[in-house]
Amino acid sequence: MSTSTPLRTALIGAVLAATALVPLQGTALAAPSTTDTAATAASASSVSGIEDATALALARSLADPDWSREVRRAALAADSVGLGALADDATAPAGRKLAARITAADRGVAAAKGLGSGAGSLLRLGLADASMKGRLASGAAPLVAAAPSDDDGARTFTAYDSRGAAHELPLDSAPERPVYLVDIDGAKAVAEGLKVIDKTLESKGLGLTAPSAGTSVSAASGIDTTRIDSVRLGDVQEPFFKGDAEIFTLVTGFGKDGKPRVDTVEMPYLNKEDTTYYPGQVLVNWSNYKYDMADAVMMEDDGDTNYQALAKAIAAVLLTITDQGAYIPLVDALLDAIPTNWWTDDPDYVESWYTLARSSSGQRNGAAGNGWMTVSPYHVPEL
Repeated sequence: MSTSTPLRTALIGAVLAATALVPLQGTALAAPSTTDTAATAASASSVSGIEDATALALARSLADPDWSREVRRAALAADSVGLGALADDATAPAGRKLAARITAADRGVAAAKGLGSGAGSLLRLGLADASMKGRLASGAAPLVAAAPSDDDGARTFTAYDSRGAAHELPLDSAPERPVYLVDIDGAKAVAEGLKVIDKTLESKGLGLTAPSAGTSVSAASGIDTTRIDSVRLGDVQEPFFKGDAEIFTLVTGFGKDGKPRVDTVEMPYLNKEDTTYYPGQVLVNWSNYKYDMADAVMMEDDGDTNYQALAKAIAAVLLTITDQGAYIPLVDALLDAIPTNWWTDDPDYVESWYTLARSSSGQRNGAAGNGWMTVSPYHVPEL
């Protein structure tokens, strides 16, 4: 059974209204020098806009040779380092001067992603590709760029040198010159973002105080769950500079009170395409649901993901759905609820599974044909 056409129309209308009331907010690093359009202002306060402004500031700061050496040592010692901590610990004047700017940028990123004040430092720095380490160690002058987006068909991205000059580099291959990328700590952003979704949906009555999926719980006689024994995704469409995918899943069904319910499941291990993982992770906690069926939608944080906007849009749609006395798949409603801008950096939507039953066992292929998982019933005994 699927949602009817009138209901689907109502869901889309509710999302449009919800997303119109949730503007993207952030903190630009510097005031514009000329009168800008609304689109330019929005870009400056988006995650990508903040990353770009930070990349330019960092590039110019590397004119200080002592600070440049500090950054080089950090980039060679680890795949990724916290940019805020790097600047805070700097001994060179240019690094210390940059620290306040990075702190402001981190606050802007948290606001743009709809995260709480406790998100902390999210900006990080690393080489665009491991093959660049040799050239960087040999003293080649690096460029600095914001992690590029692959959402608009562009074939190049912009990187800056220590004079602030822009260089256009290819997106489809690693550049010859070393490039530092300013990016977001995706794993941390997902963990904080799912807390925002949980809290927001619970406040709307779409998530109960009972323990959610992915946690170890006890009841009078234990609980029945569905466990992921193995999972594999196809093309997650991440270009060379994006690194690991940051995956999470939204499990939805009807709660014990008859209202739609969403449980979030963090999946930090699931970060490579064409790789089979064996997590043994609880996906569905059946004690949370009225019916013996639930749906799952797998998503990815693309950097500009605003979790507060996503949660409010989902709530606006699911609150229009009532229990009809029989299970109704909620995947379509959930996908309709996703704000339009979520579909601009492939693949925000990764895969979905309809009508997972309490008794489901064996391999289940995703509806989009981009992944599969094997599941099995798993009883968690009481302590």
